[in-house]
Amino acid sequence: MCRHVGYLGPAVSLAELLLEPAHSLLEQTWAPNDMRGGGTINADGFGVGWYRPDGAVARYRAAVPMWTDESFRQTAADVRSGAVVAAVRSATVGMPVTPGACAPFTDDTWLFSHNGRVTGWPDSLAKLAARLEVVDLLTLEAATDSALLWALLRQRLADGEEPDQAVRELVCEVVAAAPDSRLNLLLSDGARLIATTWTHALWVRRTEASVAVASEPFGPEAGWVEVPDRCLLVADTADARVTSLSELSMGER
Repeated sequence: MCRHVGYLGPAVSLAELLLEPAHSLLEQTWAPNDMRGGGTINADGFGVGWYRPDGAVARYRAAVPMWTDESFRQTAADVRSGAVVAAVRSATVGMPVTPGACAPFTDDTWLFSHNGRVTGWPDSLAKLAARLEVVDLLTLEAATDSALLWALLRQRLADGEEPDQAVRELVCEVVAAAPDSRLNLLLSDGARLIATTWTHALWVRRTEASVAVASEPFGPEAGWVEVPDRCLLVADTADARVTSLSELSMGER
């Protein structure tokens, strides 16, 4: 059911962050520890988004297992960034396996990933999708639940909602429309990480200068803290705050 990683801190190479650590995101493509009923490997593509020194977003995506992509290995060794979002994909049965279906999705300075699935797709989200402009629906990068979630979240952000509130409200809307969905979302603007846990795993690790969030811990074991289920995490290099999503979600139903 996919795995993702977000990082903020001193610039590191993509290889140092994603390929070289113990139980790295690369290893999680073939040997994940905590898929929770959502497949066994993450071999249906991958993506990495990062911020250049001028703040512009760059991205690399491919519809192949990360371990097969030699071009990415070279890119990962050469590219350094202080803000990264990356994901490896286990496609839901029936959904396309294409680069456009791989997180992170992006617009302007945003990077977005969804770890999970929406139950009853696509019928369950039809009413929510009807709020979107026709052009937004016609230009979805892929016919997937994750791409539609990004379009719905992007609409909220464009309307001026605070990012943490936009993420919170989206989760609650989708849960009301499609109960039993798995909705671990991850959003970054290069300065903060906003993530949710909804029936899937998430961990956070802070140091004096950095913060990382991940579906599964990687690198040194010390310092990782599991985020409780049904929570919203907002983190930057100075702080990490966790609040419950459960009370609001029950009120929205």
